[in-house]
Amino acid sequence: MKKRILIMGACGQIGTELTTQLRNKYAAHKVIASDIKEGSQELMQGGPFEILDAMDYEAVQDVVIRYEITDVYLMAAMLSATAEKFPMKAWNLNMNSLFNVLNLARDKKIEKVFWPSSIAVFGSTTPKTDTPQRTVMEPSTVYGISKQTGERWCEYYHKRYDVDVRSIRYPGLISYTTLPGGGTTDYAVDIYYKALKHKKYISFLGAETTLPMMYMDDAINATIGIMEADKSEIKIRSSYNLAAMSFNPEEIAASIREHVPAFSISYKPDFRQAIADSWPQSIDDSAAREDWGWEHKISLEEMTKIMLDNIE
Repeated sequence: MKKRILIMGACGQIGTELTTQLRNKYAAHKVIASDIKEGSQELMQGGPFEILDAMDYEAVQDVVIRYEITDVYLMAAMLSATAEKFPMKAWNLNMNSLFNVLNLARDKKIEKVFWPSSIAVFGSTTPKTDTPQRTVMEPSTVYGISKQTGERWCEYYHKRYDVDVRSIRYPGLISYTTLPGGGTTDYAVDIYYKALKHKKYISFLGAETTLPMMYMDDAINATIGIMEADKSEIKIRSSYNLAAMSFNPEEIAASIREHVPAFSISYKPDFRQAIADSWPQSIDDSAAREDWGWEHKISLEEMTKIMLDNIE
């Protein structure tokens, strides 16, 4: 099978676990990890690794040609909370890296592209509950604006140049493997570390701030699942809604107290509260379930046990 995969942004929260899964599935030498900096020892030694700036077209093209890449997973991005501090830097990274990959696909140098979008594409005018696949999208963050713009370009390149680009809108993602990377939903990772170390946590989001969340294993399965689906099954070329569970800080704290009875949570909302308030509380992902068979497996209770067991 002539499949050779390049993961850009392989050292990030999703990229690290995606690289491991793909190497297990397709053989290590067929999966080239890349990032602008070196990653963990496991990532570096588990297969080919390239230092690569996703915004450098010539460098990306060189790696694509040298390794005869067929599929690219573009995971390099600046996330919501960090992007608010560096708006132009975030815009340039998030958009230029996408154009580089879409143009390589347009020129038939790669066959297939995965690009992640996010619930950040939605805004305060979007319906909050069971947010539809197609709805009002007026994002108010730099990250959301870049993701919404990216969705439009993905669809354009598919219609105009027949680029086989596939995308999902990630909710908040939770994992014990890598530390948070500057997202608004990061509290749902940090809270487990603080619960074990200090038995208490100060949340930067209010107690009732309900957001769509997902355990990382489900997100990785969805990512690989959409890329392995038959081309005819991918009917949406902007980005698919994806959902698993929704909860607020009070609910995740209650699930932790089942294992750490002394755990307490207090609240001190900061600038990330306004970002979270502009996002949906729950997502309708029926299109992904119907078109290419997506289904999630991990619940909040299961996730809490997994997180606490592995961090400990």
